Amino acid sequence: DKIFINTSGIGRIPENINVASHLARPGDKIILSGTIADHGITILTQREGLSFETPLSSDTAPLNRMVEKMFSASNHIHVLRDPTRGGVGTALNEIAEQSEVGIKIYEENIPLTSAVAAACELLGLDPLYVANEGKLLAFVAYEHSEVVLAAMRANPYGKAATIIGEVVDQYPGKVYMQTRIGGSRVVDMLAGEQLPRIC
Repeated sequence: DKIFINTSGIGRIPENINVASHLARPGDKIILSGTIADHGITILTQREGLSFETPLSSDTAPLNRMVEKMFSASNHIHVLRDPTRGGVGTALNEIAEQSEVGIKIYEENIPLTSAVAAACELLGLDPLYVANEGKLLAFVAYEHSEVVLAAMRANPYGKAATIIGEVVDQYPGKVYMQTRIGGSRVVDMLAGEQLPRIC
């Protein structure tokens, strides 16, 4: 069997299924398995001796069982990606470039804890570019996205999973985000390091 590997676990992918960063297709829904930036912000605040009213904790988690359940639910998963260094923003840009497709995400759909949001605002960091350890991105054929989402939410490490966007025909190789106020902005590839390397 082929395997999906991130720093927190290994999941088996059925032998007849191709999953790769260059296989995203227009119409695919993009599912994020949970809140972003937890790991990177936790490590940074610990290093700097910062404390917040709400405690922060890393998102490190084994994803192997969740991946297996996702493929039990559907074989129409085209891309699996762990958004570690460079965060969700960098991972999405790499997929858009390798698949030669456009990606549209929705700011209001991106799960973020209030503590992490406050820390990012205080430190002047964009959570889209902060490291994650126990999260994954899945690009799934739109007609199979709900069943895959349900399989993810049934796992303790995917209970906050949500559809954050979709693959589009327009602007191949680019990622755009629709903001909460209805505008849009380009989500560029991270240039350099937003944070010191932590993983």
